[in-house]
Amino acid sequence: MKITVLSGGVGGARFLRGLRQHVRSALPDGSGGSTAELTAIVNTGDDMWLTGVRIAPDLDSIMYTLAGENDEERGWGRIGETERVSAELRAYGVGWPWFTLGDLDLGTHLARTSLLRDGLPLSEATRRITSRWDLGATLLPVTDDEVETHVVVDDAGTSMHFQEWWTRHRAALPARAFVQHRVEDARPAPGVLEAIGSADVILIAPSNPVVSIGTILGIPGIREAIAAAPAPVVGVSPIIAGSVVRGMADACLSAIGVATSAEAVAAHYGARSAGGLLDAWLVDQTDAAAVSAIEAGGIRAAAVPLWMRDPETSARLAADALALAR
Repeated sequence: MKITVLSGGVGGARFLRGLRQHVRSALPDGSGGSTAELTAIVNTGDDMWLTGVRIAPDLDSIMYTLAGENDEERGWGRIGETERVSAELRAYGVGWPWFTLGDLDLGTHLARTSLLRDGLPLSEATRRITSRWDLGATLLPVTDDEVETHVVVDDAGTSMHFQEWWTRHRAALPARAFVQHRVEDARPAPGVLEAIGSADVILIAPSNPVVSIGTILGIPGIREAIAAAPAPVVGVSPIIAGSVVRGMADACLSAIGVATSAEAVAAHYGARSAGGLLDAWLVDQTDAAAVSAIEAGGIRAAAVPLWMRDPETSARLAADALALAR
């Protein structure tokens, strides 16, 4: 069974961890793994150059989570981190003082930068970096091209990198638009279109619909490949009872005129039968009243517990997503 997941950020990382746990239990290979093949197509719009190194937040969050190395309390970075290098950089007046990089995390960024400077594309650098860990999944950056997301924050067109808007300003500056630089010239990374076309199931993780999943879908050829894929496409709502599960996705949705509701995000993705992407959509039990309206729009829907409080609840959610694909 080949399962392809569109993913970004912490929500995507936790969903993938639950999916891995579920398939290891439901489809075991006899040695602790699974006969299922998991592939994550990961957002790279949050990536950036900072202090001379290439940072890929979503790729790293997913890698650390699947490796069991993520800091669960903070929700980002490596467990047991120290921050001596960041303190030195601040003392030298280099970088962003409000964007702290842990020392172990910097090791990852330095390794990635070294491979990129040697001429390797991001996809190959990612393959080499992730080979260190037994992840139980293949991580594919959606593109090898740099498509950094910037946020337009006023009518004059002033913009800043998404990480500055998100981390420094906590999305408090009203966003006028989100722009992925050079996205129109980007190409899917090697293996991405194949992972979509050969999948038995395509899942859209409960990641930010605008800057995570939206960036993936903005790469030319991705949306068309999903629309044409023979596999069913099942999405998981990142909205529960009118609130975001994590982060500030509501500020992103408002900027593109989409309400913060499970039903509105389903309509934003659209029914595949009407030129959209979704065959089915999972909402939380608190949003069960929206199921009939979602189905009236041509998308099968079900209400299940969506909170991923631990690996077990995440695994149950993954099982529900796969069940809805049948």
